[in-house]
Amino acid sequence: MYRPRKINGLEEWLDPDGIKIYTISVDPQPVVFQPFIQRLTVVKQSLDQDWEHTAAFVIFHRGAGKNYLVLAWWGNDNELFTSVSAEQHGEWTIDPMHDSFCLYDMEVMWRERNLYIDTIDCAEPSLDAYRRAR
Repeated sequence: MYRPRKINGLEEWLDPDGIKIYTISVDPQPVVFQPFIQRLTVVKQSLDQDWEHTAAFVIFHRGAGKNYLVLAWWGNDNELFTSVSAEQHGEWTIDPMHDSFCLYDMEVMWRERNLYIDTIDCAEPSLDAYRRAR
């Protein structure tokens, strides 16, 4: 059954390449970044992407039974690409036939869609403005 989850994303939450960080938690406890940061590094290295010059965001999602890392980036002018990792019992996997983003993650995606339109897909695109926008 749907119950709202706590979603956070502060302007200063950026990884070293400028990827915006959001958190979602199944309970009131804050999300611990470290395991997610380690996984994000692995995922980014596995993808052929110039992260420093790419509009992107990541969701560190502590779910009811698993942790999820949803990395999303904009390309081809207006397409949102995603990579979803799931962690259970200390093991991270990417299995698109088993794990994906969920309706809670889509709240962040909708917000990011609107921010992308306002800051990148506009008359005066600005990656810096995109990264500051929350």
